[in-house]
Order: sequence, then structure tokens, then C-alpha cells
Amino acid sequence: MKIKTDEIVSVIKQEVEQFSSALEISEVGRVVEVGDGIARIYGLSKAKAGELIEFETKEGSVMGQVMNLEEDTVGAVIYGDYLSVKEGDTVKATGKLLSVPVGEALLGRVVDPLGRTLDDGPELNTSESSMVDIIAPGIAERQPVHEPLQTGIKAVDAMIPIGRGQRELIIGDRKTGKTAVALDAIINQKQFWGTDDAVVCVYVAVGQKESTVAGVVQTLKDAGAMDYTIVVNAGSSDPAPMQYIAPYTGCAMGEHFMWSGKEEGKTLSNGAKYPKHVLCVYDDLSKQAVAYRQLSLLLRRPPGREAFPGDVFYLHSRLLERATKLSDENGAGSLTALPVIETQEGDVSAYIPTNVISITDGQIYLEPELFFSGVRPAINVGISVSRVGGAAQVKAMKKIAGSLRLDLAAYRELEAFAQLGTDLDKATQAQLDRGARMVELLKQPQYVPYNVVDQIISIYAGTKGFLDDVAIDKVAAFEKAMLEYFQTQGKAVWDELNESKAMSDDMAKKLEDGLKSFKAGWNG
Repeated sequence: MKIKTDEIVSVIKQEVEQFSSALEISEVGRVVEVGDGIARIYGLSKAKAGELIEFETKEGSVMGQVMNLEEDTVGAVIYGDYLSVKEGDTVKATGKLLSVPVGEALLGRVVDPLGRTLDDGPELNTSESSMVDIIAPGIAERQPVHEPLQTGIKAVDAMIPIGRGQRELIIGDRKTGKTAVALDAIINQKQFWGTDDAVVCVYVAVGQKESTVAGVVQTLKDAGAMDYTIVVNAGSSDPAPMQYIAPYTGCAMGEHFMWSGKEEGKTLSNGAKYPKHVLCVYDDLSKQAVAYRQLSLLLRRPPGREAFPGDVFYLHSRLLERATKLSDENGAGSLTALPVIETQEGDVSAYIPTNVISITDGQIYLEPELFFSGVRPAINVGISVSRVGGAAQVKAMKKIAGSLRLDLAAYRELEAFAQLGTDLDKATQAQLDRGARMVELLKQPQYVPYNVVDQIISIYAGTKGFLDDVAIDKVAAFEKAMLEYFQTQGKAVWDELNESKAMSDDMAKKLEDGLKSFKAGWNG
């Protein structure tokens, strides 16, 4: 005999009515259907979209959130152990929205998307909490991005500068160094920790292997960067709802620090000024979109392009719009977002990549061909762009790196032309030689961020031709020795440049004299 669902619903409806009258509670429902991280609930007639609900299971209570409001039933996602939720279980409405713990207690910790600790440390000791999903600050509450966020990567800080409050996409195929670029940016913030320019970093891992996340945490610990970093982990083995909510959780934890600029005199427990600048890395949003697609299909929302739901753009836009540079009246805090998107075979014109490209203020495109040819970070300067640009750049860097991008793009074109074996004139050959040395100069080891003054000296030396007669395989040694020289004999020039961060004619002459003096004594 075939069982009809409307009969089941009518029976459950009667039970719920009896149950409700016995307890004098109207906002109670029963689970009609349960699947991979979602549940369909009969009852809860007054439930609101986004409201937190509580499933009463044999193993204890499990939290969930209302997603679909239908005629007779409510579609909800389950945060936590959805396998313990069974058909017929009681569900209570809480009247609350999803919130997570925030504050200083989270620094140095690894937590799940609900703010529960995943590391070996003590329980979180914080009474503060923030709502996970809020409306982004409006235009009047913001100001233009103008402060640089130093990543410590020469190629990025020179050609694709990122400002505090910007959204810069890191995009490329798998295994091209996307996470390494983001981690370099986090590690480079160590130099500002304890100062008024301190930056709190939030690393959100979505759908990553547990071993990968453990490696990231260990890297940050080894570099001394966990002191100011919060890691939010929704692993590949976690249910789709947890992967869907993780980036919003990380953003909420960061926003707490961003808004703290309004509170005068607020300090950390060690007495340092409370940080108001935040860097959020979402690694990666393509996996969040896949988790959201899974939820949407299970909740019977209509599929669209590539089976993603129609509101998948809104999924990412409402997250990334929360990255901002607040106005002075609001404390002038900032939240910088570095979302990561993984492409398939370099296809940047797919649905999710084009969505996120249109939301962000520029992208750093990492190319597999460059990566495997030894150019690391493997940044393609042709496609990579920063729409904030020079507004968020140190004056000295802006002046000397202005032509670098065009020179490198021209070098790539010439290189392709030269491979045809054509005889080249002297000027073209000189341009090729300098381009090859600049490519070599912009190579950088992983997790070794450069101080901005060292970057300026290196790029100045390259663009002014001081490396033109240095053998390509000696460029790295030349740069290392040159930077050591400016930390010893040329320290006065280094200090002056560090103080002014500007390239006046007088400063340029001193730098040039220092480079000539170093080169005369270099025996590489």
C-alpha cells in the first residue's frame, strides 16, 4: 500500500496540536522530512526567515535555521549533527537570529562556524556576541580606501596594491599558490601588531582537508602570526550548512574589531590599543557556493545556471559588501577581504568566478604556466588589477613602480615574439634583458614577506638599470647582498626612506649613490 504524504502531515498536525495545547506553546513543530543537513518541519507557523530553531533529539538539542517559508511547512538547515535528527522530532522556535562569540578571547584560536573551539585550548571566555548575517554599512558610513595594506609580496605591493577596506580576489587553478599569497599577507601584519596600525586577521577555511588547515595553522604558529589571527574551519567532512555559514561567521568576528574604533580608550588585556583594522581571508568561496547549491537543491529551490540557485550572487555580494573603510565618525576602522576562488583549467569566465570578479575591487590572477616555470608568486600582470590602485600605495612605491606593470606586460609580448628566432635590434634586446631580470627580481620565497622599504630599494634598482649587467642566475644573490648593505653601511638612507615613504629628488640621489657604492664593492 502506498503511503500518502498528506495523510502523514494530517496525523502529525493532530499530534502537534495536542502537544501544543498540553504545553501551552504555539511555536512548536515536528520534523516531517530530514536529509543531508536540511529538515522540513510541519508547524512553526509564526517562524521568520533566518530565525534560529532548536531540534529536540535523543542525543540532545541541535540548532538549525529557517531558510524556506512554505504554505504548510518550513524548510530549515541543521547546524551540527544532522544524523541525530529523526522524523517526528520536536522543533522549537527561539525568536533569535544566529550569533557567534566575538572579542579578544578568539585571537589565536581555531573555531567552528558556530564559534565552538576546535583546538586544544581552554573554553572560550567571552560574554560578547555578534549577529552572523547583518546588512553592510551604507555609503554615508564609509570613506574612500586610502591606507595601504602591505602584503609583503613585491609583485602585489608594487603592481596590484591592496588598501585597507578593499576587496581583492585571489583567483587561479588549484595548486597555483592562492593560499600562500593570503598567508604571506597575514604573516606580514606581524610588524604592525602592538602598534596603532595593528591588523587582526581572520582565516576562514571552507571545504578544505583537515590536514591542509592543520598545515596552515602550523605555518602561522611558526611565523608568530597566530597571536593576532582567528581561524574559522568548516572542513570538507563538515555538513554543507556549516560550510555555507563559515565565511559570515569569520566576517562577524572581524567586524567586532572594525567597529571598536568608535570606543575611545579601549585596550587589549596586555594594555595595547584595541585593533580596529581587520584582514579576512575566505578560502575559498567556490566551495561555499557548492555547499549553498547543495542546500538549495535539497530545499527544492529552483536550479539555474550550472544548477546554482538564482540568489548565489547575493550569497557572495552580501558577504563582500561588508568589507569597508569606515568614516572617521564611525572610528575609521577597516575590514579588508581577500576572497579566494578556484578556477577549472583557467576558466575565469565561469559563473562563480565572474560573479565574484564583479563584486570585488580587483583580482590577483595566478597562472599555472608561470607557477610551473618557476615564477612564484605566479601572478599574471596582464589580467591582475587593483581598482583602488595608487590611492592605497606608499608614495615612493607609486612613483617608482608606475611603469613596472607595462614594462612586464611588454616583456611578455616581446618574449613570445623573440621565441620565433627573429633577429632583434639592440633596443629590443635591452628591453628583453631588463624584463628577464625584473621577473627574476619579483620572485619571492613562500612565507618570507618583505618590508616595504626593502621592496622600494629592490624595484628602484631594477627599474634604474642597476641589474642590467648582472647575470640572471645571480639576481637573487645581488638583491640579498644589496638589502644587507642598506641595513648596515647604507642604514641612514634606509631610515630616511622609512621615515618619509616618499621619493623626492634628494632621496632618489641618495639612493642612487648608495646603489653605486654597493655595486662598486660587490663581487658576485
